[in-house]
Amino acid sequence: MKSFKNLKYAFLLIGMASFIACENYLEEEFFSDVTAETFIGEDNADQLIVGIYEDLRDIYKEYDINLSGTDIYTVQTQVEEFNSFNDYFGLSSDNENTVEYWKVNYNLIADANIAVNRYQNDISWSDANLGARDYGIAQARALRALAFYNLVQHYGGVVLELEETTSIRADYARSSEEETFGQIISDLEAAIPNLLDAPQTGRFSRRAAQHLLADVYLTRGYKSYGDATDFDTAASLAEQAIGSYDLRSQTFEELFDYDNQVNDEVLFAVQYGPGGNDNDRSNSKHGLLMNAIENYAGIGRNSIYGANSSRSGLMPTPYFYGLFAANDTRDDVTLHRALFAAEEVTFSSGEGQPEDPIAVGDTVIYYPKMTLDATELADRLNRYWVYQPDQYLFGVPDNVPGAVYQYSSNINRINFPIFKKFDDIGIDGAGNGSRDTYVFRIAETHLIAAEAYLAVGNGTSGLQHLNIVRERATGEASFYTQLTLDNLLDERAIELAGEENRWAVLKRMGRLEERLNLYNPQNADHGAFDSSIHLLRPIPANELLLSDGSLEQNPGY
Repeated sequence: MKSFKNLKYAFLLIGMASFIACENYLEEEFFSDVTAETFIGEDNADQLIVGIYEDLRDIYKEYDINLSGTDIYTVQTQVEEFNSFNDYFGLSSDNENTVEYWKVNYNLIADANIAVNRYQNDISWSDANLGARDYGIAQARALRALAFYNLVQHYGGVVLELEETTSIRADYARSSEEETFGQIISDLEAAIPNLLDAPQTGRFSRRAAQHLLADVYLTRGYKSYGDATDFDTAASLAEQAIGSYDLRSQTFEELFDYDNQVNDEVLFAVQYGPGGNDNDRSNSKHGLLMNAIENYAGIGRNSIYGANSSRSGLMPTPYFYGLFAANDTRDDVTLHRALFAAEEVTFSSGEGQPEDPIAVGDTVIYYPKMTLDATELADRLNRYWVYQPDQYLFGVPDNVPGAVYQYSSNINRINFPIFKKFDDIGIDGAGNGSRDTYVFRIAETHLIAAEAYLAVGNGTSGLQHLNIVRERATGEASFYTQLTLDNLLDERAIELAGEENRWAVLKRMGRLEERLNLYNPQNADHGAFDSSIHLLRPIPANELLLSDGSLEQNPGY
């Protein structure tokens, strides 16, 4: 059974409904005109748990809050223009990104609370099904911990509501950040013994919980209230989550093969599918970090590439593109350095100018990894657009005399290699697809372990974890000879591009302001980052209003 709710702290309406999911995925049954109180029993109680998993889809479509205002992602505007979310000018409590992220995580928490309450108090469990009871509660608590962790990283201490809400209230108050971390750890440590090592695809496994708990302990270890053993605990948990898996057993290309989404490296993923209902085909991540490609001749609005899905209009920074070494196989998997026509058209830079007939499959635009010399550039510009590595930000390069493709005739002023690793199939004009979203995978677990070992001064063990990630991509077994936070951040940038919570990782390491100023073009030009304010996001204004004064805003907002 699925719970649909509108969580505003002072006003919670719980409507119980259900949906039918696609075959081979977590499935929910449909019960018509029957209330939750009358039909939930031990035979169908798992539908409450399945409903929590579906909430993850909304959470992991909120890309911008995890990427914006960092070193490797910026906005598709002129450097001189202002963007409150990217360069911290006027970041406010009604910013859509901060409002939505708060809401969707609390939607999941509310569903998890319903499940825990019903499993513990409303359902009569037979002795034979006590294991199913404990497994259901473990999943609910692990997923609740994930949502609280998402929130505490961005907002600091939040409301630790752990009970099913059955009435209108306005007296919610925030717990401290330390208390929030304590609750997250409590939920995960209670859940891990009752989670399965190899559950049904799409379920939260014991190793996924160990990965998450390792990340939680690692983050708390940097805090003033962290425990002296937090980094050691993080390293141990990461080792347990990795287990015997050899990252080199599949290539980076195989990892992101659409037909290989369920594979041993992926500890947890938000599932979609090409069948089932419309929501199973609602993943828009293939449109993350994309410009207006529909404006290129021959591509059109219904191309295989989809549509831009970033609310803030994000793009990678030049620094990001410069991180890929010549032998790094992740470049070809991560980026489209060439886009191809999906329809036949004829291109011309203007009246009286040479024409170029474009056939389906022809190259439309090319982004060379290395700068082309003038002769090769002129030759290629007679067949398609070419944008050099120093031309990705807003602007119009100088025309090359005599070339068919004149830069001044391209209406796109932002041209950069778009992302490829999230490419999907069967996408429609609105940009919907059915690829799973990877949440935790073992390459990141290795990088968590490396960071934890660095914090405790065990550089030897940390380098082993960092280098195995690099080795899978380049074949070099000992590329790194020193273990530093900057090396970790650069490797995370390449390996986990578009996947990690980049903002939270930079904040955790104490590198957000430094690298933002160094590598984000807009922020370097006119950023207003203030560490006394911007290491936390603002609590949404509507939550403050509805709480009738019981919630406190973060300082500076």
